[in-house]
Amino acid sequence: MAVKAITPDYKGEAPDSVENFHGNIMFHVNWEKHLMFCAPLAFAMPPDAPFSTLLEETLPTAYGYHPDWKKVDWSTVEWTLDHEPFDPKHDASLEENGIVHRSLLRFTVPGAEGIAGSGS
Repeated sequence: MAVKAITPDYKGEAPDSVENFHGNIMFHVNWEKHLMFCAPLAFAMPPDAPFSTLLEETLPTAYGYHPDWKKVDWSTVEWTLDHEPFDPKHDASLEENGIVHRSLLRFTVPGAEGIAGSGS
């Protein structure tokens, strides 16, 4: 739905612009078929952080308590980045992988369909 300003000279500023993240980028990650997490999670990280840091430190903290987490094998995970198929380079930075401010990463773990296959 389009929004129309009351005054023609209105200039709004987005509170989540990259300038407000102190050198970090904010991006979202969604674990597909795991609706126990009802929406993508937001993370703020330096753009030069290795992708492997996201996998080894950040995501386990966010998703690790789910019973399916033990099924995650990063070599088999299927990724999309901003709705396009994505093959991340684990030793490259987020930026080098094309992850920018407000990107959306989605990952699917083959064989992990949520608690008892429920998608949750």
